[in-house]
Formats: sequence, structure tokens, C-alpha cells
Amino acid sequence: MGIFDYVSDDIGNGSSHKMVVPITVFVAILCLCLVIGHLLEENRWVNESITAIIIGLISGTIILLISKGKSSHILRFNEELFFIYLLPPIIFNAGFQVKKKQFFHNFLTIMSFGVIGVFISSSIITAGSWWLFPKFNFNGLTVRDYLGIGAIFSSTDTVCTLQVLHQDETPLLYSLVFGEGVVNDATSVVLFNAVQKIDVDRFNGWSAFHVFLDFLYLFSTSTALGVSAGLLTSYILRGLYFGRHSSVREVSLMLLMAYLSYMLAELFSLSGILTVFFAGILMSHYAWHNVTDSSRITTRHAFEAMSFIAETFIFLYVGMDALDIEKWKMSKQSVWTSMGIYGTVLLLIAIGRAAFVFPLSAFSNFLNRHATRAPSITFKHQIVIWWAGLMRGAVSIALAFKQFTYSGVTVDPVHAVMVTTTVIVVLFSTLVFGFLTKPLINYLLPHNDNTRRNIDREPTISKETLPLLSFDESASTNLLRAKDSLSMLFQRPVYTIHSYWRRFDDTYMRPIFGGPARSEPRNEDSG
Repeated sequence: MGIFDYVSDDIGNGSSHKMVVPITVFVAILCLCLVIGHLLEENRWVNESITAIIIGLISGTIILLISKGKSSHILRFNEELFFIYLLPPIIFNAGFQVKKKQFFHNFLTIMSFGVIGVFISSSIITAGSWWLFPKFNFNGLTVRDYLGIGAIFSSTDTVCTLQVLHQDETPLLYSLVFGEGVVNDATSVVLFNAVQKIDVDRFNGWSAFHVFLDFLYLFSTSTALGVSAGLLTSYILRGLYFGRHSSVREVSLMLLMAYLSYMLAELFSLSGILTVFFAGILMSHYAWHNVTDSSRITTRHAFEAMSFIAETFIFLYVGMDALDIEKWKMSKQSVWTSMGIYGTVLLLIAIGRAAFVFPLSAFSNFLNRHATRAPSITFKHQIVIWWAGLMRGAVSIALAFKQFTYSGVTVDPVHAVMVTTTVIVVLFSTLVFGFLTKPLINYLLPHNDNTRRNIDREPTISKETLPLLSFDESASTNLLRAKDSLSMLFQRPVYTIHSYWRRFDDTYMRPIFGGPARSEPRNEDSG
């Protein structure tokens, strides 16, 4: 079975054209998205996601008319192969392109948003839907379904917000929104997979704790596999120097090693999305410095292009799937019941988002309270972070199809309702919230606002104030150094850890796995 199956026989006749015609039409529509996206490049109100969804809606309407109301698709979505072909390049590029200097400066805050936040949001969405859905006479979901719904709607899509934010003006805010977005997606998938292992017949407090243990196991082992793949690739490229013969082999090795790490994770029932994300970070941090200049340029643009095409494909399909007559007929719910379910999910998403953004932001500010010129997360920043996470995207769609359909098809009316609910939530949040993102951010963070320019500046930490232990010093001197280090750690934990990591990286890691020479200034993207 291919990544998509042919649906409408009215669009192409003859067995030889059964796959060629729909794929040709779909690729042509993808090209149209690129052209229209280029024409709208100056309009920061509309991004590629919104453009692809609108074109998908228009295309679905045309196909629905041509097929005389039978189908709005030219391709049938296969959620299993989505996770094999479409998701890896999206997540790998996110890790490869991440601004590592800002990412690791704000690592604890990003991880708290992306990991702890998903657990809080998922718990609220699960409990809220469990309590509120029956009030709309919507029954039939199992315990596993409710837990799956929590993970499905905890996955965010921050593209709209990132397109409006200016990274040079708000580096902290941009880093938090971007970093949380990719970690959030990975965590949601890991949590979703952990939920699938629950024995619903014996669900109790221990089951919830078991889910948490499974999550920790999947998260740690998947991360370790991704780090190992990134380091191995960097070591091979540094030791064998592929560039002396062919830059094509360098790019190919990075791409294949990333994909191999993803497939190995899936083979061992780990989280491929988390593995390939950290593989991308490590390859960008080390391997990228071991290839030729031409390969550096090629990898940046090639990986980004693959991710862009995959994301556009997903949103284009979402637009078409919104007009899937079969699912709408099968749902068998009244308009008011359906509206109640959609509104409930959107409300729970907003509440679940607020339940962790504001408390965790306050906690992050508390940790950085002693840092000199430390960037604080202001209340306006917190509102932007909260708003950025209200939109749902490709991962939510894929998880919903995986939970409630088989190869894109469902015969259960209750499951059909959840699929259409997910599609509507993605459409509404992307289109409505996406259109409102620019005026909201311009109102909260105007370009001439000094706080927008000054609050995000990084603190500077002098290396002399962060002593390391030395074998050349006496035991008493080292003891004093250790006390000073612990004092610095408690006063400025985030930046103390980051500074130690940079010194360890320069001293031990880069000489083995690659990186800029000591005489070279660190790239802004370096950690």
C-alpha cells in the first residue's frame, strides 16, 4: 500500500492512470500553493499553512462537484505511512535549523513547556472531555480514546506566530515559541504511544503512574538514540572527510543517518520523532562543521525544502478532508451537538494551555531572578506564548487518524465525529487564530516598544566567575572552587549550567566530533 490510495474513479480512467493522474493533480496543486505563497510573502497575515488549507478547501469543493458529491479527495491519507515519509523530514529540519544558542540558553524553560506542559494540558483535556462530552449526549468513547484525545489536542502548531515574530527583536520569545513547538510535538507523540499500551480494563492510579514511567523510558532512550546517531555521523564525517571526493556523499550520509535513526527508533518501539529531532540538533552542532562549504549550503536548503513540502502536503489534505462527505454523514450528530463538541475542545485547549504557560513562566523567572541582565518572560510575552500554542496542525491530524481510522477510513460513527472534530479544530484554529495573530502581537509588542528590543537580551557570564576544578590545584583550593560553583549554580542555575556545558563542549566534544576552530568566533546558531 502506498502513502496514499486512489479514491475517485471519476478523475482518471484506466488502470495505468489509477495512480499517475491523482498524484499529478496533487503535485500541481502543491506547485500552486508555492506560487500563491510567494505572491503573499509580503503579507504576514497569511502564511503557507493558511494558504494550503484555503487552496485545499477550494480544490476539495471542485473535486466534490466533479465526482458528483462522492468524494472531496484525490488521494486517501494513510496515517501509518505519514509517520514514515512525511513526519521525519519535518521534525529533522526543526532540529537541524533550531537556533541552538538560544535553545540551550533557555533549555530548562523550553523543556518545562514542552514536557510538563503537555502532561498538564493533556490531563485537563482528557478530564474535561470525559466530563463534558456526555452532557452533549455524545457517548461511546473508551478510556483509551479519552486519553488519546488529550495527547492529540496537546500537540501545537506555532507556524503562524513564528512568521509574525521578529527573531532579532525578540530572541527569547522566538526561541521559547519555536523550541516549545518542536519539543511539544515530540512529547505529544511519545505520550500518545505510551497511552496505547494501557490496559483499559484495569485503569487506576497505578496505570497513570505506569504511563509516566513508560513516557520517561521512551523519552530517555529515544533521546539517547538520536544523540548517538548525531555523534556517530559527526565522527564519521570528521574522520573520513568525504568532501575530498564528493560533497554529495556528505549530504547523503547526513540524510540517511537521520532517517536510519528514525526507523531504528520505530523498529524498537521508541519515539522516532524525538530521536530524529535530537539527531538533527547534534548533526547541526557538530557534523555541519565537518562538511564542505557547498554541502553546508545544500543541507540547509535541502532539508528545509523537504520539510516545507511535507507540511504543505498535510495542510492541503486537511483542507480537502474538511469536505469529506462520508465522515460527515457517518457522524450522525445534530449541528448543535457537533458545535458543542467543537467549542468544548477549543475551550479545553485554551484552559489547558493557560494552566501551564503562566505558572511555568513565573517559575522560570524565579530561577533567573539573580542573573545579571537576565531576560524575563513578561506578562505580554506569556500571552503571546499562550496564544501561539492554541493552534493545532499536522501532528494532531496524524494522531487522530491513527487513533480513530484505519488507513484513513472509519466505520464507527463515534470515531467519525472525533476525526471531523479534529479537522474542524485544526481548520478553525489555523484560519481564525492565525489571522488574528499579527494584530495581537503588534498590539502587545509594537515595533517601537523598547521592552520588545531590550528585554530579550542575553545575560553575559564571565568565565572567571565560573571556576572549574583543576588537578593542578590543592584539595583545599578545589574545595573552595566547588563551593563557589555551587553558589553560582543556586544563584543562576540556567546560565551556570549552560556556561559549563560550553566549556566542556569546547574542551572535549568539539575536538572529537567537529566544530569551529578555537580561533573562530562561535556561530549564533551554535550551542
